Amino acid sequence: MASEPAHNLQKSKSLAFVEMRRASRSSSCYSTHSHDEFSLGMIDQGQAIYKNQGQQHHIGAGATVTINPGDAHSCNPQQGSWSYRMLFIDSAWLGNLQAQLFDQPVGDYWGFEQHYLIENMRQQYDQLYFSLLNGNSSLEAETLLIEYCQGLFAQPEVNLASAGAKKLLPVKERIMDSLALNLPLEEYCQLADLSPHHLIRSFKKSYGQSPHAYQLDQRIKRAKLLLKQGEALADVANSLGFADQSHFQRNFKKRTAVTPRQYQQAFN
Repeated sequence: MASEPAHNLQKSKSLAFVEMRRASRSSSCYSTHSHDEFSLGMIDQGQAIYKNQGQQHHIGAGATVTINPGDAHSCNPQQGSWSYRMLFIDSAWLGNLQAQLFDQPVGDYWGFEQHYLIENMRQQYDQLYFSLLNGNSSLEAETLLIEYCQGLFAQPEVNLASAGAKKLLPVKERIMDSLALNLPLEEYCQLADLSPHHLIRSFKKSYGQSPHAYQLDQRIKRAKLLLKQGEALADVANSLGFADQSHFQRNFKKRTAVTPRQYQQAFN
């Protein structure tokens, strides 16, 4: 009998805006990365070291991990292997849900209050995960998802960006507009009017990663979209500024625990 794969990636059969990952007895480790979606994870077995936005947590079986879009994070087994499940929920859908829950105009989303929860939510998570997986009823799956998410958010307060964060916006935008280019640090320093030391320190404080790590992370997220669209691996690597396919594969696997080809096969 063939053994169960360590990692399983797929779209929900019930809701097209939810993606799912299940890892069984995996010892894979992840470099710091981020997602465009909201992420909800349940640790089923083992212990993990979870880092999110510079804070480190030791969590175990039964803990629910909550990750906001753009949060620079990593979560790795403390020792040996671990098993977990992840749900990746489209941020626009969740933003619309939040607007309904709190009677707010439809606009941007706001984040989870905590990085993780230790309350016993496993039964509720199990029910939701199974419904998303089996595809029997989209009504049931979306109802369970709404009910699960209701208690995870508080009504937002106005949060004005600091002047320092505003200075970094041109850097972030330049990275996003030029993902395939390997621009020198000096160009980013000129955009922000900061020294290299202060730019790196400020950018990491605001976004959880250095400009270079942020660029790599965004390249991998763009690569995931292109791979889902069926683009050839070599074309994806070349179009996103990787030195070669080996460089692309190494960075992709560090952040996803699977190779680009394995990822593409899971969604095609």
